[in-house]
Amino acid sequence: MSNLSRRKFLITAAGSAAGAVFLAACGGNKGNKTPTASTATGANAPEVTGATLGFIALTDSAPLIIAKEKGLFAKHGMPDVKVVKQTSWAVTRDNLELGGAKGGIDGAHILSPMPLLLTAGKITKSKQPLPMYTLARLNLQGQGISVSKEFLDNDLTINNKDGLKKAVDGRKAKGKKFKAAVTFPGGTHDLWMRYWLAANGVDPNKDADLVVIPPPQMVANMQTGTMDTFCVGEPWNQRLVNKKLGHTAAVTGELWKLHPEKAFSMRADWVDKNPKAAKALLMAVQEAQVWCDDPANVKEMCEIISKDKYIKAPVADLLPRLTGTYEMGDGRSVTKSDLIMRFWGENASFPFKSHDKWFVTEDIRWGYLPANTDIDALVNKVNRADLWKEAATAIGQQAAIPASDSRGKETFFDGVVFDPENPKAYLDSLKIKAMS
Repeated sequence: MSNLSRRKFLITAAGSAAGAVFLAACGGNKGNKTPTASTATGANAPEVTGATLGFIALTDSAPLIIAKEKGLFAKHGMPDVKVVKQTSWAVTRDNLELGGAKGGIDGAHILSPMPLLLTAGKITKSKQPLPMYTLARLNLQGQGISVSKEFLDNDLTINNKDGLKKAVDGRKAKGKKFKAAVTFPGGTHDLWMRYWLAANGVDPNKDADLVVIPPPQMVANMQTGTMDTFCVGEPWNQRLVNKKLGHTAAVTGELWKLHPEKAFSMRADWVDKNPKAAKALLMAVQEAQVWCDDPANVKEMCEIISKDKYIKAPVADLLPRLTGTYEMGDGRSVTKSDLIMRFWGENASFPFKSHDKWFVTEDIRWGYLPANTDIDALVNKVNRADLWKEAATAIGQQAAIPASDSRGKETFFDGVVFDPENPKAYLDSLKIKAMS
């Protein structure tokens, strides 16, 4: 593992001049004003000085890690924030249900659909609603669909129906189903996998066997033959290629360009009780996203998040795909790709309500939510784009605030269009679904 840069920045809880100098060094994105130091004293002081935030060992957890490592939580009056690794999304769910006051967590780096499913009471152990707020999107793109080296001759890509049918039929001939691993039922990786299979004519409920595997365990399970394909975030797709155990069939930006991915979400009761502290956390995360999105900082970011206490992966697994270099493992190679993970540019941080409407609609499609779900009501209850705008204004990023809470119509690789103003038309257009 590369040695860390020894530069350190001393940033006071009050947002000192040193903090302003640090953020100036981060650089703004695409003409946006560089964040300025905030005041975390007096009337603006947070109600508490700490919170416990969970994360999974994935590259897109970087904003939370960087906010901690670079003193940005402390800068905004939250020096006692803990950023704690979770072993799986199920553990993240359980610890959110428990709450920080009882030894769990108050918020998390999380799959974007999970706050919606938690609020609806569909994935809690208690089967009771756990109201959540989505405060920010953490990133766009940066995930992958990988397949075992056994299928190298099938030429599996984003849209090779014949190759995928051959792989699935080959498993059927042996009395088995094509086994596809995802990270959590109804989460983003589950939805990307299902969309890819269904768009290529494979019914994920009938022709495939979807299993849940925690992200850091994907590569090891592929090595032991536990699955044929998996969908997960980086660096685990790159790790599979580096270990020559398989190849990347597609990166998820090919499936849906600039798609939303993880979110920064917190228990609603914590935010309601500590609104100033929640705003302080959000400001720190936003500033970390600006820092992470600056190409000049990418190598240092990788060195930081590669630590054992964070992702526990070599920089060689983290860096290439963050800089647009994709060695897919099957002879395909891409450089300067525009499908890289984004943390701030292209409105990556803003939690568009239209995107949450797609997540709810897809979870209805696959039976994770009932068909009569009030999509708008659920999204409006969970999505706190209003708080995002307040925090962005406070750090001098008014220029980053979109004109609308909707990004409008979205088009997928197979030509299907999702109109957030008419989710029913989208559902009706889909041939393969399993609605409850």
